[in-house]
Amino acid sequence: MKIATFNVNNINGRLQNLLAWLTVAKPDIVCLQELKARQTQFPRTALATAGYGAVWV
Repeated sequence: MKIATFNVNNINGRLQNLLAWLTVAKPDIVCLQELKARQTQFPRTALATAGYGAVWV
């Protein structure tokens, strides 16, 4: 199992960087830091398309 962290520093502004990294790194679990997005702005669909679910508080 591969667990990784990624300091995304604005998930919507850097979504393409995150998706590219996920494709290369292929972690099983990712802990994202500094989302800087409200729950309604979280790109759940883009992450689901990449094969990831999301849980956040």
